[in-house]
Amino acid sequence: MTDQTQNIELPDRLSVEESSPYYNEAVLALDVGIRFKGQEKTNVIEYCVSEGWIRVAAGTAKDRFGNQLAIKVHGPVEPFIKPRS
Repeated sequence: MTDQTQNIELPDRLSVEESSPYYNEAVLALDVGIRFKGQEKTNVIEYCVSEGWIRVAAGTAKDRFGNQLAIKVHGPVEPFIKPRS
């Protein structure tokens, strides 16, 4: 990891959905990873560190508006920036 990525503080709450008020394209460009209960998750739609939850995709199901269905799961959340290889 470079010195620049080590100095960046990730937000308490972040979403990958553009319609969300917690969407931040600049932070998402850094390739943010999520460790939930000690395991790295790749299907996270939104997370909140202070409240201790993540929203994960529920398979390929869609709601009537075409948005992906999600399930909120509670537990310890650790966001990190993935090292580039």
